[in-house]
Amino acid sequence: MATLVTATGVQSHEVVSPAQWTAKRKELLGEEKEFTRLRDELSRKRRELPWEKVEKKYVFDGPNGKEALADLFAGKSQLIVYHFMFGPGWEEGCRSCSYLADHFDGSLIHLANRDVTLAVISRAPFSQIEAFKKRMGWRFKWASSFSNDFNRDYGVSFTKDELAKGKVPYNYSVVEFGAEEAPGASVFYKNPGGDVFHTYSTYGRGLDILVGAYNFLDLAPKGRDEDGLAFSMAWVRHHDRYAENYAVDAKAQYVAPKGAGSSCCEEHHS
Repeated sequence: MATLVTATGVQSHEVVSPAQWTAKRKELLGEEKEFTRLRDELSRKRRELPWEKVEKKYVFDGPNGKEALADLFAGKSQLIVYHFMFGPGWEEGCRSCSYLADHFDGSLIHLANRDVTLAVISRAPFSQIEAFKKRMGWRFKWASSFSNDFNRDYGVSFTKDELAKGKVPYNYSVVEFGAEEAPGASVFYKNPGGDVFHTYSTYGRGLDILVGAYNFLDLAPKGRDEDGLAFSMAWVRHHDRYAENYAVDAKAQYVAPKGAGSSCCEEHHS
């Protein structure tokens, strides 16, 4: 006979026999396999999208000095850029982008051996980037687009006029957004002749798949446990800011990094 149990933070659940549990698990497995097939099909369609040639000459400030977009490929034919929310004058980078970035370093060697380079780009000046990167202990390539229109052209930076109107062009739509910078990822290909092509960009919840910790949480009984929070990522901290007795204030609204000048909507990350 099934019984009900209740645990803190978890909805009531039936407790059943091993045979009943296995039957239910197999039922869900069928749905999981269908989801995997659909995801594979979606990935195939993503790869079949048409490309656009990058005609503008972007020059970034990086650890090797001035670098063109083509230089960021670092000998590979494929480049994935993460658009990290870190604007000029900000005291620190966005918490949620930092949450994503904590997953990057371990991927670098594996991506490199599949002909892919991962680079991070922000509009903050390079000196700001280097100081924050050192604090966080990251190793990935991070360049500054402070002196070019890269962030603007790829839909992750907004003008004061756009912000004043309350809505900005983001994620292929016009939405409310309270910050001058937004998160995203863009993908590029370089052919043997050196021509660079833009193949894909994604924003908002399209970045969700990059967050390995979220995928772990999705396996756990409490899931992401964000439903009661003022915004979905309210619990996230820079990894050096989790105190021993860390607790989340469910009513706390987002506070922008010092120097950001406006409220940042971190719920647009996921």
